[in-house]
Amino acid sequence: MKTPRLQYYDLGEGVTAFSTTRQGGYSQGNYGEFNINRYCGDSEEAIRQNRASLCQVLGIEDHRLLMPHQVHLTEMTVVDEAFLRLSSDEVQQRMEGVDAVMTNVLGVCIGVSTADCIPVLLYDGKHRASCAIHAGWRGTVKRIVEKAVAKMTEVYGSRPADILAQIGPGIHLESFEVGDEVFEAFAQEGFPMEAISRKYPITGVAAESDEQEKWHIDLPECNRLQLVTSGVSANQITVSPVCTFLQSESFFSARRLGINSGRIFTGILLR
Repeated sequence: MKTPRLQYYDLGEGVTAFSTTRQGGYSQGNYGEFNINRYCGDSEEAIRQNRASLCQVLGIEDHRLLMPHQVHLTEMTVVDEAFLRLSSDEVQQRMEGVDAVMTNVLGVCIGVSTADCIPVLLYDGKHRASCAIHAGWRGTVKRIVEKAVAKMTEVYGSRPADILAQIGPGIHLESFEVGDEVFEAFAQEGFPMEAISRKYPITGVAAESDEQEKWHIDLPECNRLQLVTSGVSANQITVSPVCTFLQSESFFSARRLGINSGRIFTGILLR
């Protein structure tokens, strides 16, 4: 059996936190090699084999590896012991249209799927609770990270000051060119535009226009600022240096490879 190559994060004792890379799996072409996302067109057999190898590395059964079907909104699911007793069809229903998952159950790996969007992992060591968040630009504008911290406070009694956060691999400022409508969406929601945006020369073939520059948005910084605003200490937030667009040989990038390509899985497992 092939072994997936993982990038691990240090979120404390008794926690396994990681992002998958493209290496060490069974998928082919733009899905190669390691993909477990069932919603991007990869073969079911490759996904099954990849899930099996990841579960072997993590030491868990397949039904304890959980990933939602994300839709760029702010719905969240809480995984508890009752959730784990649901049928596979019921689990799928509960994970439909969800962009953040949280749990305090040991031996369950929750995670999100990305390929340029920003994955965020949260861990509250005092209450032994975790959360995995998918923050694309739409979810970021809707402040999904702030809402997830608030939800952990509601469900587990978490104090933001006790939370450790890992912002995983995603597209970075220099590569994330956006239209004026995206810039305006962030501005209208009160984001500090001087801190999270910058104009760069247009890349690629420009349309018939005299415009020479376009806005870029710093998605990792947008989400870091939301964590700080929520009360998470800045020194307890780690930001991955990986830009998926620039490092697409190791991490999936939809902008580089197209939407019919694999996805990174960023997960957290409490032991």
